[in-house]
Amino acid sequence: MTDPIADLLARLRNGIRARKRDVACPRSNLKLRIAEILRQEGFVDSVVSADDEYSGTITVTLRYDGRTGNAITGLRRVSRPGQRAYVPAKLVPRVRNGLGISILSTSQGVMTDREARKRGVGGEILCEVW
Repeated sequence: MTDPIADLLARLRNGIRARKRDVACPRSNLKLRIAEILRQEGFVDSVVSADDEYSGTITVTLRYDGRTGNAITGLRRVSRPGQRAYVPAKLVPRVRNGLGISILSTSQGVMTDREARKRGVGGEILCEVW
């Protein structure tokens, strides 16, 4: 697999379209941190990490509001293996005028755009969620 983050986002997107309650994917520290950020920001209900004979799995419980709506309206991979997207601290973009988040990989760890602006660090924009 050349882009495991895009695989995680595609699994989440497909689970939302299929109205699944839980979505499972192979575990890595980066994907686990991205899923935890989505949980902290209220886009998913819970994140459970389990060990198996290989690397482990992450099970993400999706959040729905009532019958029709989902907490995640859109997911977009920004920095790809073929075209990386780096931003300095002063140019960290807002997603949907502050209604969404972008997840950055910085020298101080993986964090949201708001936290990166507050700490004054830039980095690689991994994805945007709204």
